[in-house]
Amino acid sequence: MDTSRKRYGAAIALVALGLLAGLITLVWDSSRTGNGARKDSAASVPTAPAPTAAAPGRQPMTLTLTTTGDVLAYPTIIAQSERDAGGSGNDFHKIFADVVPLVQQADLALCHMETPYAPPEGPFTGYPIFAAPPQIARTLADTGYDGCSTASNHTLDGGFKGVQRTLDTLDAAGVRHAGSARSEQEAAPTILDVKGVKVAHLSWTYDTNGIPLPEGKPWSVNVIDKQRMIAQARAARAAGAELVLLSVHWGTEWQREPDEQQRTLARELTASTNNGSKDIDLIIGTHNHVPQAYEKVNGTWVIYGMGDELANFPDKPRGNYSSAGLFTFSRDAAGTWSVTDARFRPLYSHPGPPFRILDVNKALADPGTPADTRVLLEAARSSVVEAVLSEGAAGAGLTEAK
Repeated sequence: MDTSRKRYGAAIALVALGLLAGLITLVWDSSRTGNGARKDSAASVPTAPAPTAAAPGRQPMTLTLTTTGDVLAYPTIIAQSERDAGGSGNDFHKIFADVVPLVQQADLALCHMETPYAPPEGPFTGYPIFAAPPQIARTLADTGYDGCSTASNHTLDGGFKGVQRTLDTLDAAGVRHAGSARSEQEAAPTILDVKGVKVAHLSWTYDTNGIPLPEGKPWSVNVIDKQRMIAQARAARAAGAELVLLSVHWGTEWQREPDEQQRTLARELTASTNNGSKDIDLIIGTHNHVPQAYEKVNGTWVIYGMGDELANFPDKPRGNYSSAGLFTFSRDAAGTWSVTDARFRPLYSHPGPPFRILDVNKALADPGTPADTRVLLEAARSSVVEAVLSEGAAGAGLTEAK
């Protein structure tokens, strides 16, 4: 697939509707407290006009989505990127090379850029205050990603300047973003044009590690608030989105089972409807480092957690496992969208040397894969499959992509 066509074919939908302005005013009012969270001052989310949908009798069509987990550049990974660049600068292309076909096969590919970028010359730092090499953005674009969620507990590690620098860098690479913003206008829903269909990508995080939102800029990072999340989804519909995809940074680190916040929020968000149409079409979870279950909740697919796509935990192998979600959305002649195929694929951050992200089933099918690597891949596959299917997703139609 021509990734430049995908990236540059994604048009920015500027939202200037009076209704949308009212919704955004609701979302970012002045009654915010604590870590930027707003107290619920209204009994319910206002009802917006009926969501924009394809007109009855319109040509049926399908869209495919690939979505992957957290991108976390730890020092060992940064060191590998320096070696791959020949000792001059940083190059992440070889690290991501094995997943290029998986990403490029989709009409829309979304990642989760968890950490802010440092200036090109660094310094680059890992946990607890991340500052990643900005060269990652170009690699994400060349791998085939159209957009990334950017709301996470590390979004403000570099302050507001870090937010600006990260989004500037993603813009320069041609990668769209959702979840953090440089202005109140930019905090509006991100709308991508996919095969002529408007698809909204929203992104929210449970916290920012206690770092307060920048003074006077409550819109700089989306911090989880159910009412505001629903309002933003309805704003996206009002802006013409036929599909609304929601990325959520949530869950308990290193816990395979979804926690109570995940389960409760998933039930409430998937149950939310407006004039008979659901507000959200897919929930994509990140944050907790290990693969979690996929589950169909109120008829909507929820990925509780994909695990980290790019990470390196030498003492915690599960932290190097992740899943890629592969979904086909279909529009029927009546203009109604639904998921008609739901699959997943195990991924593995192989510590090396050299460090590489591996498409597990592809590597297992390659007769040239070394025996010792096969042992690691089999362990990764077994762990991912068990986690992903642990809430009964197989019975709802989820299958492993071989």
